[in-house]
Amino acid sequence: MAAKKAAESVSKALAEEVRRWGAMKRNGVSLRYMMEFGARPTPTNLLLSAQFLHKELSARIARRAIELESLPLGLSGKPAVLKVRDWYLDSFRDLRSFPKIKDPRDELSFTQLIKMIKLRHNNVVPAMALGVQQLKRDMNRKLVPKELEEIHQFLDRFYMSRIGIRMLIGQHVALHDPDPEPGCVGQINTELSPVQVARTASEDARSICFREYGSAPEVNIYGDPNFTFPYVPSHLHLMLFELVKNSLRAVQERFMDSDKDAPPVRIIVADGIEDVTIKISDEGGGIPRSGLAKIFTYVYSTAKNPLDEDYCGVLNGVTMAGYGYGLPISRLYARYFGGDLQIISMEGYGTDAYLHLSRLGDSQEPLP
Repeated sequence: MAAKKAAESVSKALAEEVRRWGAMKRNGVSLRYMMEFGARPTPTNLLLSAQFLHKELSARIARRAIELESLPLGLSGKPAVLKVRDWYLDSFRDLRSFPKIKDPRDELSFTQLIKMIKLRHNNVVPAMALGVQQLKRDMNRKLVPKELEEIHQFLDRFYMSRIGIRMLIGQHVALHDPDPEPGCVGQINTELSPVQVARTASEDARSICFREYGSAPEVNIYGDPNFTFPYVPSHLHLMLFELVKNSLRAVQERFMDSDKDAPPVRIIVADGIEDVTIKISDEGGGIPRSGLAKIFTYVYSTAKNPLDEDYCGVLNGVTMAGYGYGLPISRLYARYFGGDLQIISMEGYGTDAYLHLSRLGDSQEPLP
């Protein structure tokens, strides 16, 4: 009885602390600020960064933990969502029980802690996808548009916040690298070649297409290979990989039984004053106009669904294809640093995806 009372008072105290931190002001940072601050990873700067993150991550994680408890349609009670909520609460508890960061030794210990937190949250996306799937399965009716919109808005906020949390942690951890790649400031490459990233992402997407279909359309890339700009390579790779993969699948499935050769997917890189724009064009038959509104929602996919109830799938990490998260999450990555993603389709012909990336680097990260 005493143990139960003690546990209840601990959870009540934790809930109060989560509420207090969740109400605190959060501070967005820009790509430019991350580059300028990270250009001098002195012990003093690393200490300042850790002290900032100790508070900032607590506030961001608390806000998401609160939101996970009040989702529409009983989504909060689904097993997969409860698991995600527990990850957020565990991370909040770890951050708040970490003592004040006063010297480089504390800073190193804190860096190990946030590395572990980032790892703990690796499978949040497939776990949340599974939660939405559990909700759809358990409802004995179709979701109405208003309900879908509520879930969509929550997931947009939730995943945008996750991108920010992972960027801040990854950037701090990467500043400890004693031998960074030339031109790299933490996770940011100040001389990133979009043509080179497009090549790598296309090769990766084609190898998946080969694995699934036994062949893959060609990908032709147009643009100046010597042109560079500052960006996060992992973000750009993720977006391009997703877009090229979608195009390859559409072309492959349209021309699989045709006598004609499958036309190539084309990638064009344009270097503007405000934006770097990358266009991915395919002749995969396009998307009907009635389906275009759905492609950025989290419950729409044209691929077969790879998720199942078995948590092994979640724990081993699942590809982004098939549960309808590739495009909406790619758009969030683009918007995170002030860019955007637009899809224009000609049904009966093909699809053009326009990926806009802000060159200026001044845009503050969104704080949902």
